[in-house]
Amino acid sequence: MTEKFYYDNKIVRNFAIATIVWGIVGMTVGLLVAMQLFKPALNMGSQYTTFGRIRPLHTNAVIFAFVGNAIFMGVYYSLQRLLKARMFSDALSSIHFWGWQLIIVATAITLPLGLTTAHEYAEMEWPIDIAITLIWVVFGINMFGTIIKRREKHMYVAIWFYIATFVTVAVLHITNSIQLPISAFKSYYLYAGVQDALVQWWYGHNAVAFFLTTPYLGMMYYYLPKMAGRPVYSYKLSILHFWSLIFIYIWAGPHHLLYTSLPGWAQSLGVAFSIMLIAPSWGGMINGLLTLRGAWDKVREDPKLKFMVVGITAYGMATFEGPMLALKQINAIAHYTDWIVAHVHVGALGWNGFLTFGILYWLIPRIFNTNLYSKKLASFHFWIGTLGIIFYAVPLYFAGFTQGLMWKEFTAEGVLKYPNFLETVIQIIPMYMLRALGGALYLIGVIVMTYNLYKTMVLGKLVANEPAEAQALTADYVAQGAEKKWHRVLERKPMVFMVLSLVVILIGGMIEMMPTFTIKSNVPTISSVKPYTPLELHGRDVYIREGCVNCHSQMIRPFRSETERYGEYSKAGEFVYDHPFLWGSKRTGPDLQREGGKYGNAWHYNHLYDPQTMSPGSIMPPYEWLIDQTLDTTTTVAKINAMRTLGVPYPEGFEYEANARLDEQAKAIAADLKQNNIKVKSDKEIIAIIAYLQRLGTDIKAK
Repeated sequence: MTEKFYYDNKIVRNFAIATIVWGIVGMTVGLLVAMQLFKPALNMGSQYTTFGRIRPLHTNAVIFAFVGNAIFMGVYYSLQRLLKARMFSDALSSIHFWGWQLIIVATAITLPLGLTTAHEYAEMEWPIDIAITLIWVVFGINMFGTIIKRREKHMYVAIWFYIATFVTVAVLHITNSIQLPISAFKSYYLYAGVQDALVQWWYGHNAVAFFLTTPYLGMMYYYLPKMAGRPVYSYKLSILHFWSLIFIYIWAGPHHLLYTSLPGWAQSLGVAFSIMLIAPSWGGMINGLLTLRGAWDKVREDPKLKFMVVGITAYGMATFEGPMLALKQINAIAHYTDWIVAHVHVGALGWNGFLTFGILYWLIPRIFNTNLYSKKLASFHFWIGTLGIIFYAVPLYFAGFTQGLMWKEFTAEGVLKYPNFLETVIQIIPMYMLRALGGALYLIGVIVMTYNLYKTMVLGKLVANEPAEAQALTADYVAQGAEKKWHRVLERKPMVFMVLSLVVILIGGMIEMMPTFTIKSNVPTISSVKPYTPLELHGRDVYIREGCVNCHSQMIRPFRSETERYGEYSKAGEFVYDHPFLWGSKRTGPDLQREGGKYGNAWHYNHLYDPQTMSPGSIMPPYEWLIDQTLDTTTTVAKINAMRTLGVPYPEGFEYEANARLDEQAKAIAADLKQNNIKVKSDKEIIAIIAYLQRLGTDIKAK
């Protein structure tokens, strides 16, 4: 019996508009942080606009606001049509949309305020994490409710990727967000040091996999055939691509931690599975590009297909380069440099950005029942966007090679040729300028697209409820012939499919994490490593608040070039009290693991007040407010208690004498500064961060 129903296009329109608006916001902030790297004055002298605080704002805005809304736009449109059913609940759709936008707004407010967990791509504090969990569950109920009430027997390949995205993101987010709150917007992670690093990069790597990749692969499998008027090249390749990708991807996270204190066996697993990852990734790319067989003539004329082809090609480039960067010999040079930033942006600007633009150009005219306002403007967007990617990536690759090689170069006498880290920074400033030019070109293209799509919407009228009809599913379905094959059977059982996907993605994570958490020899303790003093603990939190981890690592790798420059290489046991770990992933400034005692208190004071006076040519912004702002010691008791709960061996009752000890240490530092003609009260934040910096690496500092 044929049933009549309506597709909900209003929710698709809402997510589309949010995608465009947040895309412009996130990319504009990205352009600002890019320019701050060659013109520090653009930090604007405000603590709320420094690089350390707004760099996470940029990354979270483009990942969760721009890409996140684009995912929901693409899923809500395609899911309804693939299942021949309206979304399960209009109310849940609305809660999902507004809840996600509120989460974005809350993130945009709290990160510049310095309310951050310091976990990369997961900097939001615990109340926002809870909100994300709730809204994600709403999305899941709405998606599975729609799948359950579908009128199409089989789930198309795009839906497999949507299901894997839902279950894996849920597991990743919950595992990586286990924190102990000490106030409304401050918490400490349950894990410490090596274990925290493994969880973070298991999350970070797979956030790329299951938020930036699998939903977009699902959208590629739906929208590309629609645009090209061709079926997907290979159904069997789709099956192979899907299951091998979600199984292998989850293992590769440790390749972000090569040569660190992570156990060697975990690093080796990360390398091995990263290399294996090339096969399913390229299987997906090939399946996408070969879908265009017989339709390449359309690519010459159609900007939408141009965006899709370049996007899929960028995916292929990024997924080949990623495993190559996981090779230890290459990683030794590339890690901590701008090479990694270039690699990430080829994927983000090319794969996520261009696929989103192609889908927007295809989808908006359809739901507004009109034609695209200007094909020429869309073509202009394509070319200026492509130029933007080239101008962005090529200089950064060059900057990365330059950094990696300069950091490691020795003279014939056997000493570092560039012992001053600043020499390597000054060398790449021109590349930073070109990178910003590329970002500006890319952003101009997005603004042109916004105008083009706005005019398209004005030309047409939203078909909020699009009529459709389909045969109802019958209960007496009997599979015949090929329909009896195991995967065709699985495609008719969504809940079994979900559970199987969950099992597949859990295997790798459990095998890597369980031994690291349960076998003590993986993280050997060091008896000389003691908990932070109360003042150092507060100073560490100021360090986290200011986002210092975005530019400075605290992980010296066992290379001669690093031990000569920074000191003894880092040991796993040094970080057992670090909630969270602060190893960092980029060295815009030097490593700070052995910073303690390297300079006097006065040097650190002057350096924080005006970095250029101590390091001429430095691109670090000044932190004058640390001199004026009073350290909040009302949370000392809560912090000590929380740390003890997490396993830090502060003695019972220590929390009640902590502030007295804090005051004593702070006065000693203030007195030392006074001897150097620096008058500052002992209760200021700069005293705390100096105490923390002077502690770094001193527990086992080599003679």
